[in-house]
Amino acid sequence: MKRCGLMLFAALALTSGAAIAADGLEQLKAFHTTSQTGKVSFRQVVVGNRDRGTKISTGTFSFQRPGKFRWAYETPYEQLLVGDGDKLWVYDRDLNQVIVRKLDRALGSTPAALLAGDSALEQNFDLVNAGSTDGLDYVEAKPKASDTGFTYVRIGFANNLPRAMELKDAFGNVTTLTFEGFERNPSLDAGQFKFVAPKGADVVGEGR
Repeated sequence: MKRCGLMLFAALALTSGAAIAADGLEQLKAFHTTSQTGKVSFRQVVVGNRDRGTKISTGTFSFQRPGKFRWAYETPYEQLLVGDGDKLWVYDRDLNQVIVRKLDRALGSTPAALLAGDSALEQNFDLVNAGSTDGLDYVEAKPKASDTGFTYVRIGFANNLPRAMELKDAFGNVTTLTFEGFERNPSLDAGQFKFVAPKGADVVGEGR
């Protein structure tokens, strides 16, 4: 399950401005309309189905709407996903391999679209409020497409900021993310949303 994080995005993010009593769905929409860029640290826990154990990883995430993002796993393994607005680049440092996909195919109905995509969420997801737990207001998103690789995503908000995210994939594995230190609308270096394959890397996939 070392590469379970890559599956989150290849299979497979945050504002202020709404009323204090806003529910999860209202906060998700406010986040999309008022956060054009963002950066945050995350902790990811994957609980495997059939007693496959628990895997923990940490890293950073930054985005620029629509469709540009950088998701970097720092521990326990270095892995990188970059969406440049046209293509999705998935780099596995250990294998020295890069997988390339057209971004519209890779992003549309995935959890990444809920974080870094445009605001037309209802085109790809059925969205419903999912109540409140531990001070967070949740929204649940179920993909309308049948080939996304996951069954649902739940995002927990507080003060219009995503604080937690839970995803269950088609194999029954549950991935939980917690976000810390979110910066809303920071000035970001455009270079971080570009990817150049390392020398000697094996590059496979679409649109190379």
